Amino acid sequence: MNLSRKAILGVADLPRVRKVFETNSRARSLVSRFVAGDTAEEAIAVAMKFKEQGITVTLDLLGENVNSEAAAAEAVISYADVLRQARAAEIEPNVSLKLTMLGMDLGDELAMANLKRILDVARDVDGFVRVDMEGSDYTERTLDIFRQVHDEYGDHVGIVLQTMLYRTGQDVVEMIDRNARVRLVKGAYAEPDSVAMGSKENDEVFRQLMRMLMQKGNYPAIATHDMAIIDDAIDYARKNTIAPDRYEFQMLYGVRTADQERLRSKGYNMRVYTPFGKDWYPYYTRRIAERPANALFVARQFLDRS
Repeated sequence: MNLSRKAILGVADLPRVRKVFETNSRARSLVSRFVAGDTAEEAIAVAMKFKEQGITVTLDLLGENVNSEAAAAEAVISYADVLRQARAAEIEPNVSLKLTMLGMDLGDELAMANLKRILDVARDVDGFVRVDMEGSDYTERTLDIFRQVHDEYGDHVGIVLQTMLYRTGQDVVEMIDRNARVRLVKGAYAEPDSVAMGSKENDEVFRQLMRMLMQKGNYPAIATHDMAIIDDAIDYARKNTIAPDRYEFQMLYGVRTADQERLRSKGYNMRVYTPFGKDWYPYYTRRIAERPANALFVARQFLDRS
């Protein structure tokens, strides 16, 4: 991983830095670039606007690493409500969640039981739940839970795989074999060199695994803002007669908006990950750390207004 990114994440983890962002009124206007609002209603209103452009969304209630069963149960209720509200609004009931938000730090059985409650609702409303991937300490536990729920819920549930991890090539092969829907990402966590590769190597591995999924996978999601990789995907699909309806591109809310619209106008499936909620800080800092220029921009905003 790029050292500057590690440094940014390290600074962001400092309690005094987090306090400045969470208590400073200036931060909210900066956060709104990447976060669709505090409530499900605000996020669904954003999703409705995307629908008018032919762009689908995944609604992502921000939050992770809860430390009580009550907080995990509250997340279950919130996700069930989001799925039902999306169906009522006639947008696709499609959500993303982290297992630590469902109590994984308190035990895998609790997280799986809570995930199944959400998946029961997803099945009722003909929706979809994407199980997000967190830091490498959670990878195998997350995949183990996913395997079990995928056996029961099939295409109502999918998984995220991070190409920065050395293990991911084998995980992609396994998910193709079980016909699971994969969202392929480069990875956004600060990982030790023993388990994760550098950014240049990661780019090539992403391309390799992307091609495998496009050729053999079950409607893979190619989640990247790297236009060179997107162009490579389009070229690979053309040369291998892979129809555009067999895969989709995914980008984050507030990132490369013009490219999202352009790709959709050319007939490619485009989905925007649309996060919302009050627990935005961890998500926001990972977005800032993806590009050092983002951190400089944020710093300038505070300095210019001080």
